[in-house]
Amino acid sequence: MIQRVFSFVGQTIKNSEEDRANFDYSFQYSGKFYLMASPTIDSAWLSSPIKPFCKSLNVGEAHPADILPVLEAPVPFASDNSNAPQPPPLPSKNCTRTKYSERPLEYSVVPKETKDTWDNLFKKGYGADVCILTNEKSCVLAHSNVLSIASPVLANVLRLSKVKNGMRYIKIPGVPHGAVCMFIRFLYSSCYEEEELQKFVLHLIVLSHFYSIPSLKRVCICSLEQGWLTRENVIDVLQLARNCDAPRLAFICVRMVVKNFKSISLTEGWRAMRRANPALEQELVESVVEADTRKQERQRKMEEKKVYLQLYEAMEALLHICKDGCRTIGPRDKVLKGSQGACNFPACKGLETLVRHFSNCKTRVPGGCVHCKRMWQLLELHSRMCNEPDSCKVPLCRHFKEKMQQQSKKDETKWKVLVSKVIAAKNAVGSFSSRSKDLNSGSDDSRLADYLQLSLQFLF
Repeated sequence: MIQRVFSFVGQTIKNSEEDRANFDYSFQYSGKFYLMASPTIDSAWLSSPIKPFCKSLNVGEAHPADILPVLEAPVPFASDNSNAPQPPPLPSKNCTRTKYSERPLEYSVVPKETKDTWDNLFKKGYGADVCILTNEKSCVLAHSNVLSIASPVLANVLRLSKVKNGMRYIKIPGVPHGAVCMFIRFLYSSCYEEEELQKFVLHLIVLSHFYSIPSLKRVCICSLEQGWLTRENVIDVLQLARNCDAPRLAFICVRMVVKNFKSISLTEGWRAMRRANPALEQELVESVVEADTRKQERQRKMEEKKVYLQLYEAMEALLHICKDGCRTIGPRDKVLKGSQGACNFPACKGLETLVRHFSNCKTRVPGGCVHCKRMWQLLELHSRMCNEPDSCKVPLCRHFKEKMQQQSKKDETKWKVLVSKVIAAKNAVGSFSSRSKDLNSGSDDSRLADYLQLSLQFLF
């Protein structure tokens, strides 16, 4: 198919060679005009060398019949040529749009005048045929058609209500008169005052849930989540959220109670909840205990990772001391430089103190000195992590390799778990070289030695 297209283009160019000298062709794309090649420009382009360009490509041999005469000079289509196909239409701006609208789902294009019209219809009560009675023995006028369309529950209530002098009477008990007015107004125009919403937000959640008005329910929940939730009302909001099918709001309330349990447990709402719903109190207390347990578990795991990472750094520092030497300690065949700059291994100073004690201690046996016991454990840990015992510079590395064969399965399992956790902690944090700079800048060498010993006590 590609060969046929090329042949067609070549034939079209041949047919238009006679008119080429009379035209300069311009091509329109996206509202702009670009000047195409004229004979003088084409000849200059053709005279440029092509060999350097061909050297950069792997071009195979082609048959002479397949070579297009396009290289002679690109020629535009003649306007009077009947064989030339019509160019495709320019892409419209609508083609670049995505399938779905970029407007948010909550976006409304209802004009303000329309909202004002519906708002005035509610406020003036023109042609109202429904009287809504509230707890304060007040009446809110409304229209049965509007209420029936806005709420299927109200439609059923109106259908069962009695008509007296052409007016239907229904009751919305249990909430203040202002909350009922704001609720009915929202059914007309979806308008509300922020101050009134904040005042009656809990009553409106109940009304929106009972009469099935999800839009008003979303407004109330969003307002509570964005700052109206306080320590004084969080217990009331939690109970409403559970009764009114608002799981996200209930989760936010529980999280707030867990975070501020001491102060919330002293509020009047907590005391009322404890008297009316002791099961909820027990559930919240269990949530607090569970959250505290998870927090302690996370801290314990973080401390474990620090211990394993310190052990890995100690292994690196031990290899550094025994192979290259560091300041005032190192192998016998190395010239030590006590005045050199700070060491890049943060555990080096603490390990140096431990090595000096180990070399001078008179009770060096594993069970005789606590500090020497740590050093023996470090040497054995290195031996288990070392992959080159024959060429290793660390003392007793080969000795511990041979000792492994005589250990019990219990000790062998314990050491394998330790080695795997040390390597896993190193891989989780990253390379030692990238972390050593951060630790070396603010580490206390004396505390590091103590921490190194405590880490081994923690493991054994």
